[in-house]
Amino acid sequence: MSVINKFSLTFSAQSCNESFARMVVASFVAYLDPTLEELEDLKTVVSEAVTNCIIHAYDSDPTKEILMNGIAEDGKITIEIIDHGAGIEDTELARTPLFTTKPDEERSGMGFTIMENFMDHFEVSSTLGGGTRITMMKRIASKKALFN
Repeated sequence: MSVINKFSLTFSAQSCNESFARMVVASFVAYLDPTLEELEDLKTVVSEAVTNCIIHAYDSDPTKEILMNGIAEDGKITIEIIDHGAGIEDTELARTPLFTTKPDEERSGMGFTIMENFMDHFEVSSTLGGGTRITMMKRIASKKALFN
C-alpha cells in the first residue's frame, strides 16, 4: 500500500508569491530527501509556471488567484498549477522554444521548454478565456522515496 501525501494552496497572482510557491514545494517534498538537483528542478518549474500565470494568464492583475496542488506518492511528486485567466490559443505553438506573446516585456519564451525538460512528465491543457492547467511529475530517486 502506497502512502499519499498532498496539499492544495490558493494564492494571489502577485510576483512576490512566486518565491512563496517555490518554498511550499521545496518544503512539501523535503521528507522524500530529494537531491539538490531534483529540488532545484522542482523549484524552477514552479517558478516558471507561476510566472506564466501572473504575466500571461492574468496580465499582472494581483486580484486574481493561482491554485497549486501537490501529490507525493510512490517516490513521485506531481504538481498542478491552475489559473482561470486568458487561456492559450495554441498550446503546441506556446510549447515551441523562444515563442512568447510578450516580446516587448523581454520574455524569453523558454518557460514550457524548461518545465518539459526538468520534469519526467509535463502536460498543459488550456481553454481560451477559461484558463490553463499545467501538470508536472518528477520521480525522486532517493532511497527513502523508493522504500516509503
